Amino acid sequence: MQQFMQRWNIRGASVAFGAQGRVVYARAFGAADAAGTPMQPHHLLRVASVSKPITALAIMQLVEQGRLRLTDKVFGPQGYLRRLYYLDAIHDQRLYDITVQQLLEHTAGWDRETNCDGQDGCDPIDFPVHVAHALHAPTPVADSTLIRFLLTRGLNTAPGTHYAYSNIGYLVLGKLVEAVTHQPYETWVRQQLLEPAGALEAHLGRNLPADRLEREVAYESHYQTEACDGSGRVVPAAYGGFNLEAMGAHGGWVCSARSLVQLLQAVEGRAGQPGLLTPATLTSMAQPSDQNTHYGKGWMVNAAGHRWHRGEMDGTGTYLVRTAGGYTWAILLNVRPTSEACWQELDQLGWVGVQRAASLPAHDLRPPTHNASKLTARPDSVGVTLRWQRGTGTRRLVLLQAEQPLTDFPLDGTRYAATVWGEGRAALGVGTYVVANTAADSVYLNYLDPSRRYYARVVEYTEDASTGFQPMYVLDGNPTLVLPATNGAELANRASALSLYPNPARTELVVTDVAHPLPYEVTTPLRQRLRASVLTPGHTIPISDLQPGNYLIRFQLPERIVFSRFVKE
Repeated sequence: MQQFMQRWNIRGASVAFGAQGRVVYARAFGAADAAGTPMQPHHLLRVASVSKPITALAIMQLVEQGRLRLTDKVFGPQGYLRRLYYLDAIHDQRLYDITVQQLLEHTAGWDRETNCDGQDGCDPIDFPVHVAHALHAPTPVADSTLIRFLLTRGLNTAPGTHYAYSNIGYLVLGKLVEAVTHQPYETWVRQQLLEPAGALEAHLGRNLPADRLEREVAYESHYQTEACDGSGRVVPAAYGGFNLEAMGAHGGWVCSARSLVQLLQAVEGRAGQPGLLTPATLTSMAQPSDQNTHYGKGWMVNAAGHRWHRGEMDGTGTYLVRTAGGYTWAILLNVRPTSEACWQELDQLGWVGVQRAASLPAHDLRPPTHNASKLTARPDSVGVTLRWQRGTGTRRLVLLQAEQPLTDFPLDGTRYAATVWGEGRAALGVGTYVVANTAADSVYLNYLDPSRRYYARVVEYTEDASTGFQPMYVLDGNPTLVLPATNGAELANRASALSLYPNPARTELVVTDVAHPLPYEVTTPLRQRLRASVLTPGHTIPISDLQPGNYLIRFQLPERIVFSRFVKE
C-alpha cells in the first residue's frame, strides 16, 4: 500500500479487510490533511458512488419487509412519488413506466452521456447553477430540484431497454425510501442498516470545510470550478464546486473503511447472527440485468460471483469489494486518482492481499456496537460525579478538556492510564486528559478549576480475547456534556466558612474558625479514607505521615458536609 501511495502521489488512505465475519485488518496510511495529521482507521472519508450499494441495500430491505416491490412504478398517481412538484414536470409519458428495479439497475431510460441544454452530458449534478437558473430555484439546489430538472427533460430511451449509469436514478431511490418510511433517508438507513450492523462511522457529508464532520479528513482538490451556491466565485471542486448535500443517496456518504466492511458482513450475517438481508435477496442483488451483464442492483458483478463498486469525485477515490470466497475490503483515498493505470492498481491491491495472506488473524478489530449513553453530572463542593449507562464494550475512557470541545481521540491498539486533571502531560494532543479508565458506570472528578468550562466525553472500548487484547475504541456517537464554569462563587462561599493554611503544607494544617469539635476525614482524591478524627478548637490536623500529593478533607458541619483540598509537600 505504501509503495502504491508513493508511486501515485496519494496523500492518505484507509484500508479495512474482513473475512469469516471478522474485521481482521484495519489500518490507515499517510496524512489526513495538508498539515500532515496522520491518517487513522477512525477517520471518515467521502465514499462517492460507493453510496449506491448502501442505498440499494436499503431498498432491498424495504422489499423484504413487503413495503416495496421491484416491479412497482415510481412516478405517477399510482406511484410512490406523486407530489405535484414531480408530476407537473413530467411531459414524457414513459417516465410513468419506470420501476424500482430499473432504477437499481440503471435502466430507467436516462443517459447522462447525451448532451442537454448545451451542457457536456446531461447529469445535473455537474451543472447545479444551470439547473437553478432553468427552474428558477434557489442555490445551492436540493436533490429534489435535480430530479425535477431531469423529469422536465424526459427520457433518452424507453425504461428497461438500455443500461446507462445514472446518479439521478439513485437520488430517486433515496426519495423512495423517504416516501415509504416517512423518515429522512439518512435517519432510516442509519437506524435500520448501519446501527444494527455496528457500522456507526457513516453519515451524509457536507460541502464546505467549515462543515466537516468530526474526524473527517481534508480532501486534495485537483481542479476549480464555479461555486454551486450561484455566487459566481471559482472554488475547489471538492469544496463548494459540487453540492454534496444534494448527492446523498447516490454519492453523499462519508464513512470509515472498517464501517463499510462491518456493514457488508452484517448484511450477510456472522457466526450466530442472522444477516440483515436474506441470502435470496443478496443473490438477487448480484444478478446482472438483462441490459448489462456486469451490473446488478447497486453492484458491479461478474461471472465469478464477485461484486464491487468504485467511487470517485474530486478529492475522493474509493473501492468496496465482496468476493465470492467471502473476503470483503474497503480502500478509501482522500485524493482522486487521475490515471486509469492507478485505478487498475488500486483494484488489484485487495486481491494481492488475499493471495499473500498465509493465514488469517484470529482477532476481530471491530469497535463496540453500542456506546455508553445517558451521561449526567452531579457536582458537589469539591468536584463532580459523572455517571452513564454502559455500552457493549468491556471498558470506557473518560476524556476531559477545558474551554473547547475535544478534537483529539484515543488510537486503536493504544492503552491509556488515567491521570488527575491538570497533572503531568495530557494523554491526547494538547489539553485532553484521560481522567478515568474504568469498567464501571461512574467516576468522581475533582481538582477542577471552577472558573473554567470543561468538556467531558465517555469513550466505550473493547479489549478482550476477541480483539487480540487490543483496545478498540468506538468514537462515533459518544455521550458528551459540558460542565459550566461557576466563576468560583460556590467554592468561595464554602472557603469563607473554613480555610486551611499553610497550603501546600509539610507537617500540619491549621483550620480557621473552628468554634466547636469538628469531625473530619482525610481522603485521597478518589475518596479513599485515610484517617478519621475530631478537630478541637486550637488544635491542628497532622499530615507529616502522608506521602506528597493531593488530598481532601471532609468536614462534618452541623448543617452540611464541606470538602477542602490541600497539597502535602
